Amino acid sequence: MQCASCGHSNREQAKFCEQCGLPLSGRAVLPDPRTAMPAHLAQRILNARSALLGERKQVTVLFADIESSMPLAERLGAEQWHKLLERFFHILNEGVHRFEGTVNQYTGDGMMALFGAPLAHEDHAERACRAALELCTRLRAFGDELRAARGLELRVRMGLNSGEVVVGTIGDDLRMEYTAQGHTVGLAQRVEQLAEPNTVCMARATALLVPDLFELCDRGEFTLKGVSDPVRVYRLDAAKPDRARIDAVLTRSGARLVGRRSELDLLERALAEACAGRGQVVGVVGEPGVGKTRLCLELVRLARRDAAVAQAHCPAHAVSVAWLPLRELLRSLFDLGAADPAEVARRKTRRALLKLSPTFEDVLPRAYELLEIAEEPPAALLEDERRAHAAALLRRIVQSQSAVKPLLLLIDDVHCIDRDGDVLLGEIVDALGWTRTLLLVNFRPGFQASWMRVPYYREVPLAALGSSDTEELLGELVGDDPSTVELRAQIGEHTGGNPFFAEQVIQALLERGVLVDDAPPAARRGARRARLRLVAPIADLAIPPTVQALLTARLDRLPEREKVVLQAAAVIGRTFTPEVLQHVVTQELGTTLSAGEGGTADLADVLRALETADFVRSGGDAAAVEYAFRHPLTQAATYASQLAETRARLHIAVTRALQDIHAERLGQYAGLLAHHFAAANWRFEAMRWRRRAALHVTSIELRKPRSR
Repeated sequence: MQCASCGHSNREQAKFCEQCGLPLSGRAVLPDPRTAMPAHLAQRILNARSALLGERKQVTVLFADIESSMPLAERLGAEQWHKLLERFFHILNEGVHRFEGTVNQYTGDGMMALFGAPLAHEDHAERACRAALELCTRLRAFGDELRAARGLELRVRMGLNSGEVVVGTIGDDLRMEYTAQGHTVGLAQRVEQLAEPNTVCMARATALLVPDLFELCDRGEFTLKGVSDPVRVYRLDAAKPDRARIDAVLTRSGARLVGRRSELDLLERALAEACAGRGQVVGVVGEPGVGKTRLCLELVRLARRDAAVAQAHCPAHAVSVAWLPLRELLRSLFDLGAADPAEVARRKTRRALLKLSPTFEDVLPRAYELLEIAEEPPAALLEDERRAHAAALLRRIVQSQSAVKPLLLLIDDVHCIDRDGDVLLGEIVDALGWTRTLLLVNFRPGFQASWMRVPYYREVPLAALGSSDTEELLGELVGDDPSTVELRAQIGEHTGGNPFFAEQVIQALLERGVLVDDAPPAARRGARRARLRLVAPIADLAIPPTVQALLTARLDRLPEREKVVLQAAAVIGRTFTPEVLQHVVTQELGTTLSAGEGGTADLADVLRALETADFVRSGGDAAAVEYAFRHPLTQAATYASQLAETRARLHIAVTRALQDIHAERLGQYAGLLAHHFAAANWRFEAMRWRRRAALHVTSIELRKPRSR
């Protein structure tokens, strides 16, 4: 008898599916991805479908299932078991989709979800952890209902693992197939089986990505089937306060701020003006990892002596959570802890507000509601009314606090703020022009908001570090051991002056055991990292998963045409000419680009858009224009995101382009042709062109005049 759920063929006398455990007497219909997925998320995937076919993604895999489901199904019977599963899957779908995960596969009593694919997310591990914690809360409440109503025990286990997968077919019906590289998916399922009822466990690969964001409990090492080495497993207990992510920036490396003196001077002058009664709004803008948060926190450290400080972080999922950063800003101002019970939080809030002014007594219920700590459910108000009340309260708090003591408000990654939160932030901006308040925000290029039009707004751009500053930073991060001299230069070139990228590359080398720190733990907690020592040769510097995910997510946000052109350019190399790129686009990507978009003018438009978005930069003269990737790791990550088969095809397209364009001077390009043939695994052609390159060099040497 075939199971209606999973399709497994069972013995005729079987009452339950031998694969998934569902009763065979009733037909349980699993959710259809076409109807279960929110429309906005489905549309985003379908819009980018052709660009997503066959790509590597850094993801976090979530497995969830009902423990001991067969006895529960037998006790309930087919019809009631089906109703229970409908509610169960509904809860799972909502929790996963809220954090923009994708349900990849349903089993008889559980599901598999991916965060970071098919749409890339730089914070895929954080999203998966937050989704798992929310699912635990909601499933626990569902279990309480079942226990009270029918005496049933619903126990759910969840497992997480992070790594690389390959996105396969994405059809018009959103039925997606994923093929995992290595043990990414299988290990997540094994880890799930280690979880105790109603808990979440994760493999070390996930734990390494979220140590500053969540409370984890080390459960030790386990030997798992199909895995050669023991796997360290952690239990996910709770989320740390959102501002813990900001604080972690200061403690992550222990290095002092390098190369930002002029930018810090601008921030200090803005703070001085604010303290003098001329409210200021300052936006620090820069690419991911360039050090925006670190610079802002340096000002916070200096300001704590003379000003009240409140800070909040906008996580990437904040865009779908109303007022999250502003709520966190108030919690920071009132010193509310993440673990504070609602009663304690109300008491702290009341004390803080009445200390500002006794007149806040009449708006305490609104403050409790805004902070989600009210005793009673909020009054039924229209959304506009609720927003107006929140805006009035925020304006009043800012004005009252700055009258007592100068106020510094920091909002980190404000480009992730939700739409309503952005409106409320505009209300704060309007209210602080004549107060002793500095609102400091940081964001990535491209973010725009209406509140930036006020006359007291200024912007501080933050670029990558120069070579001397990068060298100084690496001296702070690595030290000056003779064994690391070449390594420091290699990291500097590899990371292109991006402090976060440099830190992540060094951390990856420490985890691999290539770098070691022999200093005692107490010495490592100082302002300067203890001297590191190189103990093994390094063939190349791999891209850390954190950096790969960040860059791939940025790549995914490009329009489809720009993305496929940038991927072709990445195969050509770190530098490329429009002529070679044009040939490759025409040969290999013509079917991807819409009709009429393969011409030179259109390619020039794409390159201008990529230059505006800071992916590439142009150089050379009018007669020989050349482009280069603005950051070395952007080219490396864009190249690595493509499947080997796709890259090989593009490498061959590059060889054809070079031979067509430089037919009269192939000897000069023989070495480059050999490189592209070798990358495509065309060994014979690679060997032939290497020989020609050698002959070309030899002929040049023979033609050189002899010195007398």
